Amino acid sequence: MAKFRGLHVVAGIAAMLVAAFLGSAMKLNNTAVVMSSSVVFVAVAMWADSALTRRRRESLTLQQAASLEQATSLEPHPAPGQPGPGPEAPPLDSPSPGGSSGGPAKREDNAA
Repeated sequence: MAKFRGLHVVAGIAAMLVAAFLGSAMKLNNTAVVMSSSVVFVAVAMWADSALTRRRRESLTLQQAASLEQATSLEPHPAPGQPGPGPEAPPLDSPSPGGSSGGPAKREDNAA
C-alpha cells in the first residue's frame, strides 16, 4: 500500500469546515462564509504541506540526502560506466606551458 500524501488537503478541508461553521454562527452572508473558508483552506493546506515536508526532509538519512542532492543538482554527472569530465583547463591569465612570453597565450577561436 502506498503512503498517503494528501494529509495537507485533509487538514485544509477540516479547517474550511470549522471556518464555515464559525462564519455561519457569526451571521455572515453566504458569500463571506465561502470566501473566508476558502482562504482558510488555502492557508492551512499550505502550512501543513510545508510542515510535513520539513519533517520528512529531516527524517532522511545522510545517504538519502546525498543522493537527493546529487539528483537535484544542476551540475552534469557522468552516466554509470562513462568516464568523468577531463582535467580542468588552466585559467586564461596563467602562462602557457611552452610559451616564454609574459602575455596571455594566443588562442584560435571562431570568435569575431
